[in-house]
Amino acid sequence: MTNTQHEENLLVVVAVEEYARRHGMPAHEVLKLFLAFDITNSIRQCYETLHTQDMYECVSFAEDILKRKNV
Repeated sequence: MTNTQHEENLLVVVAVEEYARRHGMPAHEVLKLFLAFDITNSIRQCYETLHTQDMYECVSFAEDILKRKNV
């Protein structure tokens, strides 16, 4: 695993944990949700931008994806 892949994975973990905290959900359920709607991949694809933002923006990014998919 490259350093960038490691950093992308860390960003996904932090996004899952923060989303879970905000929405009062267990982290494992959020991970299932993120995987089902390909949010983990979307976060990795947008890593270059998202890692420069605060965590609020990363979680908002995930929330926007779910809203567009009517979840």
